[in-house]
Amino acid sequence: MGVTDTVEAANGGQDMEMCGTIWFGDRLIKAVEDDFVSEDRIDDAALRIIRTQLAFKSAGNEKLDESILACEKHIALARKSAEEGITLLKNENNVLPLSKDIKKILLVGKLGIKENIGDHGSSRVYPPYVVTPAQGLKNKLENTEVIYSDGADLEITKRMAKESDAVIFVVGFDHDDEGEFISENEEDNYTGAKGGDRKVSLGLHPDEITMINTVAPENDNSIVVLIGGNMIMMEEWKENVSSIMMAYYPGMEGGNVIADIIFGDVNPSGKLPYVVVKDEKDLPFVNWDTDVQHYDYYHGYTKLEKEGIIPAIPFGFGLSYTTFEYSNADFHADETGITASVDVSNTGCYKGDEVVQLYVGFEDSSVDRPVKILRGFERVSIKPGESKRVELFCPIEELKWYDPNQLTWKLEQIEYQVFIGSSSADCDLIKGNLKFNI
Repeated sequence: MGVTDTVEAANGGQDMEMCGTIWFGDRLIKAVEDDFVSEDRIDDAALRIIRTQLAFKSAGNEKLDESILACEKHIALARKSAEEGITLLKNENNVLPLSKDIKKILLVGKLGIKENIGDHGSSRVYPPYVVTPAQGLKNKLENTEVIYSDGADLEITKRMAKESDAVIFVVGFDHDDEGEFISENEEDNYTGAKGGDRKVSLGLHPDEITMINTVAPENDNSIVVLIGGNMIMMEEWKENVSSIMMAYYPGMEGGNVIADIIFGDVNPSGKLPYVVVKDEKDLPFVNWDTDVQHYDYYHGYTKLEKEGIIPAIPFGFGLSYTTFEYSNADFHADETGITASVDVSNTGCYKGDEVVQLYVGFEDSSVDRPVKILRGFERVSIKPGESKRVELFCPIEELKWYDPNQLTWKLEQIEYQVFIGSSSADCDLIKGNLKFNI
């Protein structure tokens, strides 16, 4: 919801206010009565709304049967989404997956027992249930003792960690940390949450950092499960833990899927949709106290590559319980675009999914362009000992640059760098060079 002023919104072309009515409704009626908004403007907005409703009705759109919500197919989709998205970032000494014969697990952190699916604003959903990490572990391990600590008393938690076979920290954020910000005025805040930007730090809460650094060294099998909708800094604590898993906001089945991954019933296959930096200074500068903010063209991995900065974890990165080998890459260019193909072999012991990524570089460009940029990807499932040929295509339109002087898109007649592999890091890519003869 972007409405913050009745008159400006109405006169600026805003037809309706969703999903709550704060600035329109009675306030809009009063604005019309006081001649701040014309009746013609209201008629114009109403016409567009009704026209849209008629279009949907003529298309045969029928009201969905709400009884199918959260049916078996929906639950399966929720699980699949979490299974394919959760990203394993560190797995030192192959601590994961844990053995199901494990006797005692310590779960640490307030988010371990919280039903946490993210924003309470316009993107909020209302599932009939949410499986917490604690419940997911208990569902998975009938014969394993799962004990819990919120981490408030560090000495007691340290003692519990020593006595456990593994420690799982569930830390990160919820709707109060990074949800939709509406207003500090309780009357105007329909979400009931604080929300907003993480202005102080892009890392974990200070008490969570202290908790991990104090407790994790007490147990070699220490796993951090991160919850959140964006990049989380890890430099202050990552060396003290064995494994790190980014769960994002894993949804109603999240607790079950986290447990499935930790104990190997699901092989993690998610890839980072952002880059994790070593220092927040590597990110674009933001002035939180300004009324106007300028955003440069480069951000994320394209900014770091342009400036020659090595990230903590590259864009597109994600570990698996198996290993994949890339070989026999081939690159081809014609009038339709670029085609890249490669053999991907599962050289480990687990069946796994790999997300193969295609990047294109512009080293010889006469205009300011990224070092390289993602131009295609595909998920492929491969059994142990099996190889699959994966082919990715980048349309020629996605190689062009926009000339603001001639108001047109242009294809440069240069040598393009083409990369195929498992992440944006150079060490994870096979490189080729191509020219267009058109």
